[in-house]
Amino acid sequence: MIAFASPSRFGTREAEQGGMSYFPDRRYPSAGAFAADYVGAVAAALKTVDLDAVSAAGDLLAARVRDGGAIFTCGNGGSAAIANHLVCDCFKGARTGSSIAPRVHSLSSAVELITAIVNDIGPDEVFAYQLESLARPGDVLIAISSSGASANILQVLTSARRLGVASIAMTGFSGGAAAEAADVALHVRAENYGVVEDAHQSLMHILSQFLRMAHFSQPETLGSVRF
Repeated sequence: MIAFASPSRFGTREAEQGGMSYFPDRRYPSAGAFAADYVGAVAAALKTVDLDAVSAAGDLLAARVRDGGAIFTCGNGGSAAIANHLVCDCFKGARTGSSIAPRVHSLSSAVELITAIVNDIGPDEVFAYQLESLARPGDVLIAISSSGASANILQVLTSARRLGVASIAMTGFSGGAAAEAADVALHVRAENYGVVEDAHQSLMHILSQFLRMAHFSQPETLGSVRF
């Protein structure tokens, strides 16, 4: 059995004031020993997420999809990978066996377009420029950022509000300005990039599977169908 270290060990913003240290705070003798505390850190991080905010995000996505709105998503680095994965799970996954056919687009996927915008217009506009051409009022944006402070994430959230596009921000660390700019903030209070991204990946799966479950065409078969 893996023994989890106390969640209090896993680091908060107090580390910056000389208090609690970030995880990892020492060298581990093996990958297995590191894994034991890492798994505990992810579990502790997920417990910090406001479940009322998760409910609000799920209700918002379900309502927008039912009304014909599209889902847009974006992120940088590891968050871009989560955004691209979200397309698969909210597009193909949520549609399978359900009564919905979500339209889902990642603003982080087209490297040709991304590099052209960065080179010719500027990196801060890389997501907002795309959203302004593609989105319509009634759509929804899921912006993913561990720091919540990336300039291009803040810019796309600003554009979303101006365009009448609802927004959900997945953030970590202190939450940053993105948590304040979004309509719904899914904030993971953790200070390790991998831990935050793993929690965001779990939230993405929670939302996509909730969409599928809520619109499942044969609810009586739930429990016998692999999600």
